[in-house]
Amino acid sequence: MDITLNGTFLNFNGTDFFIKGLSNAPELQYLGFLIFLFTYLVIIFGNISIFLVICLNSHLHSPMYIFLMNLSVIDILYTSSILPKLLSVLITKNDTISFWGCIYQMYFFLAMACAEVLLLAAMAYDRYVAICHPLHYVTIMSVRQAAGLTITAWSIGFLDPSGHAVLISRLSFCASRLIDHFFCDVIPLLKISCSDTSGVELINYLEGSLILSSAFVLTLVSYIFIISTIVKIKSAEGRRKAFSTCSSHLTCVVIFYGTIICLYMRPTTTYTPKQDKFIALLYAILVPVLNPVIYSLKNQEIKTGFIKFKNKLA
Repeated sequence: MDITLNGTFLNFNGTDFFIKGLSNAPELQYLGFLIFLFTYLVIIFGNISIFLVICLNSHLHSPMYIFLMNLSVIDILYTSSILPKLLSVLITKNDTISFWGCIYQMYFFLAMACAEVLLLAAMAYDRYVAICHPLHYVTIMSVRQAAGLTITAWSIGFLDPSGHAVLISRLSFCASRLIDHFFCDVIPLLKISCSDTSGVELINYLEGSLILSSAFVLTLVSYIFIISTIVKIKSAEGRRKAFSTCSSHLTCVVIFYGTIICLYMRPTTTYTPKQDKFIALLYAILVPVLNPVIYSLKNQEIKTGFIKFKNKLA
C-alpha cells in the first residue's frame, strides 16, 4: 500500500520493487543472459560434481573434504538466490520483484555469504593444523570437530542477517522504488528508503565487523604460522608441496574477503552503483566459478574421484 506524505510516496509491505540490472542496452542484455546462463550452469554442474564425488568416495570423508563439500553447497545456494531472477529479468524484461521476495533474496544471500566467510576461516584453521601439526592432525581436527565447525558456520550464517531482514522490512521506501543493482542487497535498499537508516547501518557495520574481523583474525593467524612453518622446511620440493595445499584457499580468501569488505564495511554515502555492481559480480559469481577449479581440479584425490565417478556412470 502507498500513501502520500508531503508529495513523497512511501512504501509499506506488499509493494513491488524494480531491479535496474546491469545495463539498459538490449544487445547487452541478451549477451548478458547467455554469459550468466553459462556461468550459472558451470557453477551448478561444477559444485554438484564435487559434492557427489566426495559423498560417493569414502576415502574422501575427511575434515578437509567435509569443508569443501559444504562450500560447494553454499556456492550453489547463494548464486541460486540471485542468478535465476537476474536471468529472468534479462530475458523477459520483467524487472519487478515483490517486497517480501526482495527481503527474502537479501536475507538468503547474506546468510550464505556469512556462512562462507566462517567456513573459509575453518578451512584456514584446518590447513594450519595439517601443515604445522601433521602428526596430531587426526586428534586435533577430527571428523566430529569438522562437523561441529561446519554446523556453527551454517547456524551463524542463518542467524546473523535475520536482524537486517526484520529492520529493513519495517522501513518505508519512496519514489520509483528502483533498486540500482542486479539483486536486492542491503546498501541499494537503504539508498531508496525514506526512513532514517542510521540504526540499520550501525547494526550492519557492527555485526559485519564482528564476524568478518573474527574470521579474518583466525585466517590471518593461521597463515602466519603456516608461512612460518613452510619457510623452515629445508627442501624446495617440500616447501612447494606444503604451499600448494593452501595457495588455492588463500586465493579465494583474498578475493572473497576483499570484495565483501569493500561493499559492506562502509557508509551508504560512499555507494557508487557501477563500481559496486562490478565488485558484487566478483564475490557473487566469480568466486563460485573459481572454487571448483582452484580447490578441486588441482587436487589429485578429487581428480581420481572424478575418474572413478565417470567410470561408474559409464
